[in-house]
Amino acid sequence: MGRQRGQVSTSERELIIHHLHSGKSYRQIGKIVNRSHTTVQGIVNRFLYQHRIKNKVRKSPKKIFNNYDERWILRKVAQDPKISAPRLAKLVEKYLHKKVNPQTIRNLLNRHKIHSRVARKKPWVSKVNRTKRLIFAEEYRDKDFSFWKNVLFTDESKFNLFGSDGQHRVWRKPNEALKQHLRATVKHGGGSVMVWGCMTAKGPGFLHFIDGIMDQNMYLEILKGNVKQSAQKLEIEETFYFYQDNDPKHKAQKVRSWLLYNCPKVIETPPQSPDLNVIENLWSQLKVAIRNHTISNKEQLKTVLMEEWAKITPEYCEKLVQSMPNRLKEVIRNKGFPTKY
Repeated sequence: MGRQRGQVSTSERELIIHHLHSGKSYRQIGKIVNRSHTTVQGIVNRFLYQHRIKNKVRKSPKKIFNNYDERWILRKVAQDPKISAPRLAKLVEKYLHKKVNPQTIRNLLNRHKIHSRVARKKPWVSKVNRTKRLIFAEEYRDKDFSFWKNVLFTDESKFNLFGSDGQHRVWRKPNEALKQHLRATVKHGGGSVMVWGCMTAKGPGFLHFIDGIMDQNMYLEILKGNVKQSAQKLEIEETFYFYQDNDPKHKAQKVRSWLLYNCPKVIETPPQSPDLNVIENLWSQLKVAIRNHTISNKEQLKTVLMEEWAKITPEYCEKLVQSMPNRLKEVIRNKGFPTKY
């Protein structure tokens, strides 16, 4: 049997005193009760010199904040989640007349399961567009995977030659930040490649490189050369719904006219809703993948993009599309504000 740890119970202490009176040594008693001889000695000394067996009852520390104070602090945090602990400590001193360390504020918030976290970057959504997002989510909330698997999600994205999006980490020693551990940047970004792409639950469709500034005419040509072809490749040409964001060129009259005769099932999406277009997650994965390559010019970047695009699996695309019902529920739960997606 292993040595016990923790506080010695009252019954154990009484047993130790009983064996003491029977003439046993500290070590002998320790073996009997499975405690160290120093623990036994401490209990015996307390009994002999202080005439007690039990430990002293410890007084709980005096609370700095009463219930009113705690509610006041929690209310301030709810009103302004960005407020810092030092700032909150100053407000406590000013209005509650209690001078406390900022760490005391942090401890209080932690007890209420409120922890400091890095704020996520999300686009600001206007009140009007929050309403539109809610209307869209309510309209499609009951659509399950059998509906969303027939949707052709489309979007454009930019891929930088240098200084691509996302954080880069390196292992280095102190004072070596400006030696070989640099993330290369070039004035004016070093160039970029714009692409148009599409996907369904069955996998990615065609990837189209955009040369020059894309206007409604160029966008229409992209649709003509890729939408039906991608739907045919993904075997949904007879049943697919077309999904795009609210970019002005997407809503141009000539584009809407072409879609009316060639893609009659167009889903009208709400503005400021990248979290409701699953292809955004596909772009993010693609940007992570190309950072694993050494690329020095646009042609290499295009080659790498095509290679990594071809590696995207149907299983990954299906998983993204399966998240659509949850995305809509999150929009409703967040009252139209951005979601975690």
